[in-house]
Amino acid sequence: MRRRLRSSIRVVVFATLLAGLGVGAVNAWIIVSAASATFTRVEDVPHHDVALVLGTSPRAPSGRKNRFFERRMDAAAALFASGRVKHLLISGDHGTREYDEVAAMQAALVERGVPVDAITLDHAGLRTLDSIVRAKVAFGQHRVVVVTDDFHAPRALFLARSCGLEAVAFPSSVEFSFAPSVPLREILARVLAVVDVARGVRPKFEGPEETLWIK
Repeated sequence: MRRRLRSSIRVVVFATLLAGLGVGAVNAWIIVSAASATFTRVEDVPHHDVALVLGTSPRAPSGRKNRFFERRMDAAAALFASGRVKHLLISGDHGTREYDEVAAMQAALVERGVPVDAITLDHAGLRTLDSIVRAKVAFGQHRVVVVTDDFHAPRALFLARSCGLEAVAFPSSVEFSFAPSVPLREILARVLAVVDVARGVRPKFEGPEETLWIK
């Protein structure tokens, strides 16, 4: 009985270690692969017509302002003001009438000096995969700058490469102490992104096709 228990424990420990190594390897691969396409200074970002700004809630669960949201909007506005991009495609979750990330994003960007006619709204960016794939299949883009958090950018770039979308990232940054669980969850999210790509998961809403009017 004890021998069987020890054997079972060894199997569990080995499986746990193997899983941990797999998670670590996937994360390292995604992060390293994204490094050469990630720019932290606005003046280093290659010129593009469009930046894809990924959505998040404007409010943290506590009700206070969400710094992830604020920093993303700061980064997107700075990118536009620099002339590195001509147009912002903002993509987020508008799952209910009461919850509308894209309307909040648009208002925040206009407050930061971005003209309304330089912004296109994608209300069906229910998750990162949806936003990335829809930028290509619904909005006809083949080359974009992705604006999101620094810990989130590698996964976004991985998904972009997986669907044939040429992308670089201009990430924003928030101090880890603000919400430490958020970047930590990204460790598992990267693994799930690989699983989604392997399974051929598609956005919940792929169309209809829309045109970006870029000046």
